[in-house]
Amino acid sequence: MPQHEPTRRRAVALLALSNVLGGIGVASGIAVGALLAERLGGTAVAGLAQATGVLGAAVAAVPLATLATRRGRRWSLTLGYTVALLGAGLVVTAAVIGSFLVLLLGLGTFGVAQAANLQSRYAAADGASAATRARSISVVLWATTVGSVAGPNLTAVGERAASEVGIPGLAGPYLFSALAFALAATVLGVFFRPVDGAADGSAGQPPPAGTASAPRAVGATAALRWAAGHPVARFAVGLIAVAHAVMVMVMVMTPVHMQHSGMSLELVGIVISVHVLGMYALSPVFGWLVDRRGGVAVAVGGILVLLAATVLGFVAAASGESPGLTALALTVLGLGWSASLISASALLTEVAPDHVRVPLQGATDAAMSYAGAAAAALAGPILAAGWFRAVNVAAALLLVPAALLAVGAARRPAATPADGR
Repeated sequence: MPQHEPTRRRAVALLALSNVLGGIGVASGIAVGALLAERLGGTAVAGLAQATGVLGAAVAAVPLATLATRRGRRWSLTLGYTVALLGAGLVVTAAVIGSFLVLLLGLGTFGVAQAANLQSRYAAADGASAATRARSISVVLWATTVGSVAGPNLTAVGERAASEVGIPGLAGPYLFSALAFALAATVLGVFFRPVDGAADGSAGQPPPAGTASAPRAVGATAALRWAAGHPVARFAVGLIAVAHAVMVMVMVMTPVHMQHSGMSLELVGIVISVHVLGMYALSPVFGWLVDRRGGVAVAVGGILVLLAATVLGFVAAASGESPGLTALALTVLGLGWSASLISASALLTEVAPDHVRVPLQGATDAAMSYAGAAAAALAGPILAAGWFRAVNVAAALLLVPAALLAVGAARRPAATPADGR
């Protein structure tokens, strides 16, 4: 066993714990964000709650990655949850004073937690061997399952807690969010330490005397330019953005479609729950497959699973009121997203040289969030123009660029980080 292996396992366990806490915080707030926005601004602007949070995650991704390059993962992830803690406080303040603008500011800041959640998967891969890298990513991603399931179930408890302290009921879940973010920041800031070879803030610093000079860390734009010239990295970046866009486009319109078809809110809740389980519950399985079969092979499989989900969604829409088939389509959609995200994330950690790796990860997560926000914005007009079948057709078409990029990646084996290409 390598000398640093126990330290690495401890680091992965702490990252998983922080993701449980972060997942609880994010899910607690998201469950009522749109309702709070509707209460303060009206039905027409209720959708801005989720869009603002997604944009907050996108804007924060690159600065957090830059901080990780300069100071280390510990400080970047701790800062991410601390900023989200302030966002939860702003949301509560907005509910108390009845300000929609303060609510949007709070929700945007609150969204930084999602950026920290996502970047923790890369921190898990730092220092891992090639044989365990994807599994480390998947374990941390899997931990989000606990938070995603537990968070929404705190809504009623949060509402009662809010009444106890004299604040509006819909602000109550954000009290739990604030507590969860504070605990996540404490776990990372106090206990988490990177292992040897991890992102520890030394990138771009002068090397010790007598050692070879290492390239200075690049910015996000330069990292994307590097990826554009590397077929495997180009595929990984593109797939993460495309898979997230496909997932968001179909997922956000499914409840609307179900309501239009006369299905109950209880059925909507069940379908979304199994979708979330599909996104996270089998993450370790996909991590194991990547370590055994290779990232490109599993990524191509992820594309095919996403395509199958859009076909199932189209058939479900064409058959009318079919909750079972709709639930199956959403479950398969979550599985395709999970396989794509884990495999592409592992490819990025594998092929990028040290001075590019962390900035490229941040830029990729930013692109992922922007793609999701754009897909959510487009999904509504597409649904209105062609019903749910058109949404699934549009999502399937989004997979075409990823499939084309996969051809180039399959023709060239993943280069090692040492080659600097």
